[in-house]
Amino acid sequence: MKLEHRKQKVVTFAHFLYRVMRYGLFCALLIFISVGIGTLGYHHVGRLNWIDSFHMACMILTGMGPVAEMTTNQAKLFSSFYALYSGVAFLSVTAVFFAPIIHRLLHILQIERDENN
Repeated sequence: MKLEHRKQKVVTFAHFLYRVMRYGLFCALLIFISVGIGTLGYHHVGRLNWIDSFHMACMILTGMGPVAEMTTNQAKLFSSFYALYSGVAFLSVTAVFFAPIIHRLLHILQIERDENN
């Protein structure tokens, strides 16, 4: 999706909300996929039940830390790699979600600066 150039007018508020919604849906999809990968991994590799696997995946993805001990080497490796992935995914989702908001703010400030010069 192409964003407006700094010399163009700021898009309408309705279009801005539409853009935020699209970015938000993309973020929700990425979170859903990430939690799904973690839940499946913790269930099959970590031998946790489904609820505990989901809980563990959510806690790791948000950076809260593990809630169950991994006992096998395979489970520890999965947990380690999922934690590394989760750190990058969480920061990426945050950046993607706030990108249109920051873009609009900077665009408004740029236009105001250009009009004052």
